Amino acid sequence: MSEQEADMRAYIRALPKTETHLHLEGSLAYELLHEWDPVKYPRDPIWRRPDHRFESFEKFDETLLGHALPWFSSPERYYEAARVSFARHVEQNVRYVETSFHLGIVEFVSFTGREIIAAIRAAVPPGLEVRIFAGMLRGNYAGPVQAVIDDLENWDDLHGVDLHGFERVPTESWTAPVWQRLRDSGKITKCHAGEFDGAHRVREAIEDLGVKRVQHGVRAIEDRAVVQLAVDQNVTFDVCPISNVKLQVFPDLSSHPLRALMAAGVRCTVSSDDPLVFGNQVSDDYAALAREAEFTMGELA
Repeated sequence: MSEQEADMRAYIRALPKTETHLHLEGSLAYELLHEWDPVKYPRDPIWRRPDHRFESFEKFDETLLGHALPWFSSPERYYEAARVSFARHVEQNVRYVETSFHLGIVEFVSFTGREIIAAIRAAVPPGLEVRIFAGMLRGNYAGPVQAVIDDLENWDDLHGVDLHGFERVPTESWTAPVWQRLRDSGKITKCHAGEFDGAHRVREAIEDLGVKRVQHGVRAIEDRAVVQLAVDQNVTFDVCPISNVKLQVFPDLSSHPLRALMAAGVRCTVSSDDPLVFGNQVSDDYAALAREAEFTMGELA
């Protein structure tokens, strides 16, 4: 490592940071899996290496679910995963975290979403502010999960909701009225858009769902009018650079539109998305922007 790289690393470490696009299940420390079952979970799987690229969202999702779901079998397991994740945030000088858990898991386990929130909340260390969101798929408003979604406005420790999953799945008609009702109750609403589908999905998230927080949003760059819409509506894009490259949304960080979005006036944050699968922490995303996209210290700040 050159002296310049060492100075940048030190600067990134000292910089107070946020992490506002973090899936709790996807933040499970792989080391916990390896310690739990070293045969099933070998020390250095190829898909966590920096040069690995997932061939499709489906392959990524299969890898994530195949490793996360066996672990999250109890509230205690949520506590342990969150405890280790938050400790790493403190080590990186992250001061504020927004993390989501997958609400649909309540259909397959014997514990409730409220118990998950309590477990995550109990894991928050001093000096770190954490807000908890319930993430759900576009098709989750069915079966037993529907009643849970309809009760979310009464969950005092829940800060908001997020629509996630494969973006090319159509957004169903239930979403907009539920998102509005939750905002009316004081919850923050988010939506994954502009990752695997184009700028029109970012427009949909802003105009139809009424969100001020778009997870990813980066393909808005394909339509200047959508970029301007985000600026005019004071929308924030919670961007995950390493995730975007590993999922081949963009071939590399030198072609990533984060700088162009910032220059156009869009407020952007930097987050890690799913460290379990991508093998990154949020400081790695900052370092990659500096190394591969020549972001300056001022731009990172």
